[in-house]
Amino acid sequence: MSAANREADVRLCAQVFPRPIGMLLGHEVSLNPFTLCPSYEALAGLPLEAKLARLRQAGLRRRLIDEHPREPKQPLAVMARNFEHIFPLGDPPVYEPARDASIASQARRRGIPPEELAYDLLAAGDGKALLLSTLANYADYSLDATREMLMHPDCLPGLGDGGAHYGMICDASFPTYLLTHWTRDRAGPKLPLRHTIAALTRRPALAFGFLDRGTIAQGAKADVNVIDLDRLALHAPHVVSDLPAGGKRFDQCATGFRATLCSGQIISREDRPSGATPGKVIRVQ
Repeated sequence: MSAANREADVRLCAQVFPRPIGMLLGHEVSLNPFTLCPSYEALAGLPLEAKLARLRQAGLRRRLIDEHPREPKQPLAVMARNFEHIFPLGDPPVYEPARDASIASQARRRGIPPEELAYDLLAAGDGKALLLSTLANYADYSLDATREMLMHPDCLPGLGDGGAHYGMICDASFPTYLLTHWTRDRAGPKLPLRHTIAALTRRPALAFGFLDRGTIAQGAKADVNVIDLDRLALHAPHVVSDLPAGGKRFDQCATGFRATLCSGQIISREDRPSGATPGKVIRVQ
């Protein structure tokens, strides 16, 4: 389609998710493999510590491991129990896990049901562990196809959801993930650093018609990131309660950003906000 559009002199830009399209599961967030089970309903509104105390009771543990959601074919129930494509997320988070790291694969090696392994992983420690459910973009347990798309001249990394589903996803870390995983850490074929920086700066600026951005040049807008790439690290998402009425959302931190400038002003130094807020809303007609 992209090639056909080029031949017809039609400018279209596809956006590519740079990691599996999915959601995060846990006891502190919106969904986990047991949320829609009848015996879990009484726990849903409890504070995490109280919820964990109940979950660690042997009788309730056995009942929930054996229990099925009220509506097994309900989409959320299906997505939260597709254990062949659900993985421990870990810290640092792993967004391109191997097939044998799935909950189903690990459970088979241990000779236990996948529900039991998922239950014990989520109830361990402080109860804040997360599972990654890979819903799409990961059928072959590899991001090789994603790399091919990211290298295409008519594709840009994007499609992250930063304004909804606060208790299920945390996509704002895409840029850091592109720089860490895709240019430095990936075991398979990587992305060239030069290509990735352009895909995060100049190319999207041009795609949206912002001709004064994405480049360091006289007269251009002075938005700059100074990054220590060797030290750059993406940390696991965690839950904060800073939305209206104490609503929860995911936050995800990164370290290794030496400084971030907006309009020439330092808004962050050594991963800490400076307090300066020179940015403003841009409305495109």
